[in-house]
Amino acid sequence: MAFTTAYAGKEIKGPGENWAARVQLYESIRSLYDWLEKNEYRGYDTFDGLNARLARRLTFESKFLRTVLQQGVRRFPLNVRPLLGIQKNHSSKAMGFFARGFIRLYEVTGEQIWQNNARWCLQWLLDNQSRGYSGACWGNHFDYQSRGFYLPKSVPTVVWTSLIGHAFLDGYECFRDERYLQTAVSACKHITKDLDRYSEEDGVCISYVPFMNCQVHNANTLAGSLLARTYSYTRQEEYLDLARKAMTYTANHQHLDGSWWYGEKRNLHWVDTFHTAYVLDCFKHYVQSCGDNRFEEVMLRGYAYWKRTFFLSSGAPRYYNHKALPFDIQSCSQSIDTLVLFFEHDRDGLQLALRTAQWTIANMQDRSGYFYYRRYNPWVVNKTPTLHWGQATMLCALSGLYLQLSRETR
Repeated sequence: MAFTTAYAGKEIKGPGENWAARVQLYESIRSLYDWLEKNEYRGYDTFDGLNARLARRLTFESKFLRTVLQQGVRRFPLNVRPLLGIQKNHSSKAMGFFARGFIRLYEVTGEQIWQNNARWCLQWLLDNQSRGYSGACWGNHFDYQSRGFYLPKSVPTVVWTSLIGHAFLDGYECFRDERYLQTAVSACKHITKDLDRYSEEDGVCISYVPFMNCQVHNANTLAGSLLARTYSYTRQEEYLDLARKAMTYTANHQHLDGSWWYGEKRNLHWVDTFHTAYVLDCFKHYVQSCGDNRFEEVMLRGYAYWKRTFFLSSGAPRYYNHKALPFDIQSCSQSIDTLVLFFEHDRDGLQLALRTAQWTIANMQDRSGYFYYRRYNPWVVNKTPTLHWGQATMLCALSGLYLQLSRETR
């Protein structure tokens, strides 16, 4: 027996089995969308603490004090950014995730509003590239101090560039706009021409940033996944060769239990939800794009470890492999996205994705529509409306889950 309901002019149809779940997801998405429209797609970033101008002067540009300021703003349980003069802003990475989410909504509904929004986001990205590099690339709108390097604003990272490159490939697949494919090709040119590589045995690790050799697994595999997916359209052998070597490097560093460190340097030895999920997504894109199954066993072993390690019975995702708290919105969004992506390998994962989404909506979504940054315990919640880390990734993830559930009813 079929049921129907209407929300904001959109009728949702389908069998009773997942009808209520799809209604709940669509209502959450529309509530978030209304918040984004009201806020003109601007928000804070988890790492934008160095945009506090007066407090920044007191760091005297010391690495230690820059880290204290940045991490203090990030970790404080209340949003102190307005007090420090940090402004809400657009984010290139957010625009990439928004575009992917709107494309998914267009695919499931066919409504022109979602196509218009996706194209607006992609055009914004075309207009706001980092300049002075060999190809299309994107960076932060703030200075950033990591454990290993200092990154001035607008200097690109391969993480942002690769994730945005995937958004352009999504746009090409959906709209068949040649500009979008050529932008992904341009991003691959940046990866092949501007980034250092660390060679090790039969693999290479592509650097996180253009000005130094910095080895991080999710950055390396994200670059490899974009090269592989772009290769599937261009048949550019250079892309395939480098993608294979990048995936080989990370495959060679998989632990016996299926996990990976964030990076191989001693100060990067931790295992968390969303960086592990990024790596899994990248192996999936590589296998799908190249028809090369050499990494499938690595991928499935990693997925099995990730799924059994990072989820509570409620669906809430743990942050680290050794502890659950804090519940972080990026762990929630990326968990949903990865479970949906691996649907063909793990049909039961779709129900876990739904439990995670429902837990997140119940515990992390504000009545005004946006999602909280972190929940430290039942009583302490950081309600900062972080933009790419939360709003954009949740729009993308919930839209992907909504799309897959809708496909299941056909």
